[in-house]
Amino acid sequence: MKRLPLAALVAAFFIFLVMSVSVRQAVLLLVGVGMGAALAGARFGFTTGWRELIEQRDPRGVTGQIMLLALASLAALPLLGQFSELQAALGPPSVSLLVGAFLFGMTMQIADGCGSGTLYKAGLGVPLNMGILPLFALGSFLGSAHLDSWLTLGQIEPVSLSEQLGTGGALALTLTLLALALIAVRAWVGAGRQWLEKRWLWGAMALAVLATLNLLLAGQPWGVVYGFGLWAAKVSVALGAFDPTVNAFWSQSGNALRLTQTVLMDVTTITSIGILAGALWVSAKAPSVSQPLSSQQWAIGLVAGFVLGYSSRLAFGCNVGAMLSGISTGSLHGWIWVPLAFGGTMVGVRLRRCYGF
Repeated sequence: MKRLPLAALVAAFFIFLVMSVSVRQAVLLLVGVGMGAALAGARFGFTTGWRELIEQRDPRGVTGQIMLLALASLAALPLLGQFSELQAALGPPSVSLLVGAFLFGMTMQIADGCGSGTLYKAGLGVPLNMGILPLFALGSFLGSAHLDSWLTLGQIEPVSLSEQLGTGGALALTLTLLALALIAVRAWVGAGRQWLEKRWLWGAMALAVLATLNLLLAGQPWGVVYGFGLWAAKVSVALGAFDPTVNAFWSQSGNALRLTQTVLMDVTTITSIGILAGALWVSAKAPSVSQPLSSQQWAIGLVAGFVLGYSSRLAFGCNVGAMLSGISTGSLHGWIWVPLAFGGTMVGVRLRRCYGF
């Protein structure tokens, strides 16, 4: 699509949201467009950064991600300490988290995208990610429907570093752990490596600003997975295939309310639509080129996309919801998620190579 008609469509949708939904949702749409443009324009791929670190000992992508985490934490933790109405992305340490994070890290390499990566690459017109998107949504929904059973295997209450250590202590610990992560990366890659690249740096800065705006406007951190699951849940309810009143997750008051509202009231849906539009804007100038896939690769990729969605719900988020939003808002579960997902990625990178992706 050309940029002019795309801009006209976004403008028309913005006006519709202002008049029919809310000004907040309309502004969040623009935040999402910015996110999509930043992700696609910088090719800021969480999946790619981890894979390049493992396969090529290239630390530039992970350096950009650590910079993003540091900047987002510097903004989010003080804001959460100052304004009690803002919510942190807290998830319970649990068996569900351990299993989900590992599976997510593994399958995001096979599917070549996490939650945000699937969105922006679908917006760029990458065929596999376009095919994965509905299966990711279905997997996320089924994961939410089964979540209560997973949590019975073992969990503890969510742990907020801010509540335990105060805002200053939580921020100091977060920045210290991020510095230690950089030291670990240095030990992994060795000397003589290039650490910084312009696209990763401006992408990190742009996404940190936009994630902070999302927190202030939505009252909650940036997320992707919930919106996917909501789309599939609403379709399942409309088809009479799912009764939310007998499900532990979807019978919760907030989730039950969202099932009765227009999907445009959901903040994660609005930003995700914006991400698609922002990526489409970038693709209008620089179309994405993808290698053709065999039938076997398509089948494996689509199955991985479904597992990606299912595991993201078990893990209480993806690289955005669990890692970025979890860590930047002081949730212990974000720090548990990262090493488990990275371990899964090390397996996924090898599987990806086996099947010729």
